[in-house]
Amino acid sequence: MYRFAKAAANLGGQAVRQVRHGSTAPENFHSKYGLGVLVSGAVFCSTVWGYVLTQTGIVWNLSPVNRMSPKPWRVAEE
Repeated sequence: MYRFAKAAANLGGQAVRQVRHGSTAPENFHSKYGLGVLVSGAVFCSTVWGYVLTQTGIVWNLSPVNRMSPKPWRVAEE
């Protein structure tokens, strides 16, 4: 078990060194592209939902308030 733990720790150390020194992604990806990705995602989401709400013909289960009225009360006959 000791050998396994030592090997696992060594692999973890190697991964940290690889990420620190050999990373191919720039460190400032979010500051460089973050706003563009956020805005394009918001536009895409809004466009898809706009299409779904207006063009697909889905009948949404909206509230029946002010669309239904109660039936008149019937007095029980004796």
